[in-house]
Amino acid sequence: MLAVAPATAALRALIGTARRVRAGAPSRVTGPEPTRGAADVRYRLKALKAGSGVVALELDARDLGDATAQARAQGYAVLGTAGGAAFALPRLRRAPRFPLLLFTQELLALLDSGIALVEAIETLVEKEARPETRAALQGVLARLYEGKPLSAALEAEPDAFPTLYIATARAAERTGDLPEALGRYIAYQRQLDAVRAKVVSAAIYPVILLVVAAAVMLFLLGYVVPRFSGVYEDMGDRIPWASRVLLQWGKLVEAQPWLVIGGAVAAVVGTGVAVTRPATRAAFLRALRRLPAFDTQLRTWQLTRFYRTLGMLLAGGIPIVTALQMVGGLLDAQLRARLDGATRAIREGRPLSVAMEAHDLVTPVALRMLRVGERTGRMGDMMERIAVFHEDAFARWLDTFVKAIGPALMVLIGIVIGTVVVLMYLPIFELAGSIG
Repeated sequence: MLAVAPATAALRALIGTARRVRAGAPSRVTGPEPTRGAADVRYRLKALKAGSGVVALELDARDLGDATAQARAQGYAVLGTAGGAAFALPRLRRAPRFPLLLFTQELLALLDSGIALVEAIETLVEKEARPETRAALQGVLARLYEGKPLSAALEAEPDAFPTLYIATARAAERTGDLPEALGRYIAYQRQLDAVRAKVVSAAIYPVILLVVAAAVMLFLLGYVVPRFSGVYEDMGDRIPWASRVLLQWGKLVEAQPWLVIGGAVAAVVGTGVAVTRPATRAAFLRALRRLPAFDTQLRTWQLTRFYRTLGMLLAGGIPIVTALQMVGGLLDAQLRARLDGATRAIREGRPLSVAMEAHDLVTPVALRMLRVGERTGRMGDMMERIAVFHEDAFARWLDTFVKAIGPALMVLIGIVIGTVVVLMYLPIFELAGSIG
């Protein structure tokens, strides 16, 4: 028994190293990896290290706090975390989200009334009824009791507080004006929510059309076609080929109804799971970007979010290079590679507008506004104006697209449903013609 334990530990260390090599993460050779406990989980973290830039780490840890501590011990500054296991099955029910905007609004109201920060957090803990939210706030409060700054207390709860929020708090600690920073984040989040609401409202009408069309098709294929298949059963080869295929489907539904229902349910569930996967969304976006009109609008939309977030960080006092590294996750892989090049150029002393133009990260309007911001020294405000300009343009394009896609969907739905109806009645037309 005593000889088995060291061998088991060595084997676990070897397996951990092999996993990191397969994942593309740098393997450690400074010593054997500590033995994982039964409750250890693999976490993915986004971190920054001098000389290496932004990297992705995979660490085995008891929880997110432990994973963050391991990354810091290796000299990394943690920017964010994916949270959860690297190979976790998709959950049908999402975990409750931390109400970040509501928390910020309530904290700002308490601070404006003259209540100290620790006392304000205590008040929010006392009023909170949801267990998950209360636990996160209690964690923040415990670290404030230990004398840690607010940014460090928030950073220990990565599931509740994103990287941008922590950066806002850290910048407020430098300036000593936390209420102003919180107000700036509230305005930023409300603007993003307003744009997101426009996109959702624009998608409601096409989605309703598709749902109604799917319901009609299910009724035709699941109820009407099986009834017609029994009527045409004695006609034999006199039925046209296309109608024969449709009627064979009707016979299958009559013979194996539960098999068909199970297949339909499996298809719906599989589609829902696939939609929640980042790889599926990325593939869908790549397909859209093959269309010139969509490619231009998606690129502009990404740059709009990029400039709005970057402007908020710069207005909060975050250095430009650090801010650029923090907002890189808002861009896709292609634009992120261009941003890395622009960041290197800025480190070399080039102006922001020149670096962005050289790496095709600006629109003509954005380029002119960036030059104005460099002359006036109000770069954060100017990036906010860039975002507002392009959000208005995107909203106008979205309205035009929805007005065009609605009639196009109705025509397509009419063609599909009409084809099914014609195929059902085509044998009757053939029979009537032969009798005549």
